[in-house]
Amino acid sequence: MAQIIITTKYGQIEGIREEGCIVFKGIPYAKPPIGDLRFAAPVEPEAFKGIYKADYFGNRCPQTQRDFPQDIYKKEFYSEPVYATPISEDSLSLNIWVPDKVCEGKLPVAFYIHGGAFLGGTGHEVEFRTNAYAQRNVILITINYRLGLLGFFAHPWVYGEDAIACGNYAVLDQIAALKWVRMNIAEFGGDPNNITIFGQSAGAMSVQTLLSTSYTKGMFSKVIIQSAGGYPSVLQRDISLEEGFEIGKRAVELAGISSLKELRNLSIERILEIQESIIMESMQAGKGLPFAPVINGHVLENGYNWLAENAKTHDVPTMIGSTRNDIMVNEEEIRNCNSKMKQSCIGWSFMQEKIGRVPSYVYYFRRDLPGDTSGAFHSSELWYMFGTLKNCWRPMTDGDYELSNRMLGYWTNFMKTGNPNDGILTEWKTCSSKDTFVMELDAKLKH
Repeated sequence: MAQIIITTKYGQIEGIREEGCIVFKGIPYAKPPIGDLRFAAPVEPEAFKGIYKADYFGNRCPQTQRDFPQDIYKKEFYSEPVYATPISEDSLSLNIWVPDKVCEGKLPVAFYIHGGAFLGGTGHEVEFRTNAYAQRNVILITINYRLGLLGFFAHPWVYGEDAIACGNYAVLDQIAALKWVRMNIAEFGGDPNNITIFGQSAGAMSVQTLLSTSYTKGMFSKVIIQSAGGYPSVLQRDISLEEGFEIGKRAVELAGISSLKELRNLSIERILEIQESIIMESMQAGKGLPFAPVINGHVLENGYNWLAENAKTHDVPTMIGSTRNDIMVNEEEIRNCNSKMKQSCIGWSFMQEKIGRVPSYVYYFRRDLPGDTSGAFHSSELWYMFGTLKNCWRPMTDGDYELSNRMLGYWTNFMKTGNPNDGILTEWKTCSSKDTFVMELDAKLKH
């Protein structure tokens, strides 16, 4: 690499050097989804005027501060000031980390989709900002995509205007970012034919969605699904178009409006107020979170389990796993190290085998993080597989750094070849009906 000005289809982009790599921050991959583009498919961005200086992270997609379970996530991931970039609908951007050296051949590309219940988060959270992938000759990309009501509003008004986009603007944002990468990543030294999409929580649900839609055929070569998805799905649920319409009609009722134009003219503050009311009503009714990909007959043609059972997902190498204290895991499951989430990961691998595909690589992260009693909580593995332990407030040990280095090896090996093994690390076998192998990831501590 070594150069910090890159010529893309949209003009020249200038990055900055940080910690042994070159970072390109806040690159727009679509036009701002404002005005008539609110509740519409993303539109290709215009060319830059002059050199685009990619030296700061972009705006966060509109979101509200949530009350996190156990009150750990704000301290864990969201307390650092650099995270709190402005909130704006002009937020469809991506970030790229590349090696600050000339490398032979085209490098594998890791395309990460953040979690946050489809309601919060961004691609520049402290745990994602890493030079570890670039140091292992993998280009890392993180993205922003529309959230909440802005990302998943379904209504007959929109369906009549664009049935494909209806209810799935966030998914189409992710696809637009992936298209941007495929079109331009060669100029950064990357291989557009060797892209791994990976994500955690809502990001993992997004990965399974991209794996399950015909709209991404041939766009990536491998996937990693972390703490969501699987078979049968535990965290992920099917939202029919009819249910999406019910939620959308409730939003219109709360807004007191009579047209899509009026809805597009509402302030973002009012949109978020309506969103919070719908979330509260949905949770009180026991329906769970209301905003997620919608089975609209186009982007998603059927439910996730059905698509997996009928081999309608893309046939690519897969890594999938969960954590010991993961979301929706009870105390007995924690003690027994055998949760529904873990079983859904194994079930996914078994289903791949049943439909004639190569079984998946399954992992189970069980390191109790130091510093409190949260254990191996939902999202805890992010510090390790991104190699960002030094950015964490916790009193990490040598054992934690060894675990992180091991996980980085497995993750980047998989991104390079579709196989996490390299002949040096402990062998990680696929999980099959004949050998239900699960790679347990824990720190090797001295006693």
